[in-house]
Amino acid sequence: MRVLIHGSELAAAAAAAALSSVGHRVTWLPHSDTPWGQLEHADWLRREPRLLSQLAEARDSGSLRLVDDLDAACPGDQEVVWLAVSPGQRSDLGQLLEALSANPGELLVVNNSTFPVGETERLEAQLGGRGRTVSLPDLLEEGRAWDTFTRPARWLLGCDDVAAEARMRELLRAFNRRSEVIQRMPRRAAELTKLAINGMLATRISYMNEMAGLADSLGVDVEYVRQGMGADSRIGYEYLYPGCGFGGPNFSRDLMRLADVQSASGRRSALLEQVLDINEHKKETLFRKLWAHFHGRLEGRTVAVWGAAFKPGTARIDHAPVLRLLRALWAEGVTVRLHDPAAIPALLDEVGEHPLLEVFDGDPHLACEGACALMLVTEWKVYWNPDWERLAALLSEGLLLDGRNIFDPDWVACQGLHYRGIGRRADP
Repeated sequence: MRVLIHGSELAAAAAAAALSSVGHRVTWLPHSDTPWGQLEHADWLRREPRLLSQLAEARDSGSLRLVDDLDAACPGDQEVVWLAVSPGQRSDLGQLLEALSANPGELLVVNNSTFPVGETERLEAQLGGRGRTVSLPDLLEEGRAWDTFTRPARWLLGCDDVAAEARMRELLRAFNRRSEVIQRMPRRAAELTKLAINGMLATRISYMNEMAGLADSLGVDVEYVRQGMGADSRIGYEYLYPGCGFGGPNFSRDLMRLADVQSASGRRSALLEQVLDINEHKKETLFRKLWAHFHGRLEGRTVAVWGAAFKPGTARIDHAPVLRLLRALWAEGVTVRLHDPAAIPALLDEVGEHPLLEVFDGDPHLACEGACALMLVTEWKVYWNPDWERLAALLSEGLLLDGRNIFDPDWVACQGLHYRGIGRRADP
């Protein structure tokens, strides 16, 4: 099929690489806010396994063509148009949709963007009867975009037309061979389902964080509580790990979108508001533990922080807990020595050259030199098994604050360190 992909989101890059790899003739028009010359150097894209190499291979073979303006994209010669733009770029689609309305054939427009519920139907109305639209919510996992596109666990397909469904199945046939992964439903249902999924996941995380706070107050190790809850078949273990807050461009954006949908419908969601409030509160939990340990005497201290990215495997820091943590530490005059294997450029773009910030991307232990305490914020694998003897010698006050509960409290205590996790603690 002749496919035009528009957008500079991760979903656009993954679709361009994957669809061109299975024989489709793909034209990719990145959004003007982030043209290809800028996009190809983005750290978050370069960190995605296989994606850039697949894009280069597709361009070399001729199955993928990259263009930088609408005329070069030949919108009148396409069978499928795949939209993967950010919510803020929704208003920029007018020119493209106008060009598509002149297409002589029957177009299929795939909405792979997170837009308001009902937007896929509105896009079809703007085509003036020249095509059909379907919703295909973005379910990609950052850090695994190629794998989650080419070997999907499921596709949510919002489709109200039998012919459009048939074309979508043909478009994605190469990725639907092992088992049936396409779940069809009405367009509005698919749009709301995507938001509802992330709302439920966020609720589980926030509930577990609330239990961790209660466990702390009662002197209970929350790990026993987590394992007991997870063993119940009605609950399971997924997304039951307490931590210092979640972030990310899509997860956070979807939650805000769901809140907007609730508000626009006149149905205020006290539950969702609480979930969002709990998460923002949790982003400062490591700071509060540091404050408590030193009885509020923080000015002039130096603290090491491991991890800035909102999750392992990505270079992005969108809504990451580290941003709120840094502001709290700097407000108290704390110098931060921060290590991250991938997200340092993104962090510096966001906070600049702050006088109370030193950054490292090599040996994580170097960030601990001269520090009184270590805060673990992102659970990169490089942090899971440090040199404990060296770490204990470097941390002058012997305090380890584990924001992801990746360490064994008893083991850390045996190394002569004070351990403070999320609902867990141990002393030498």
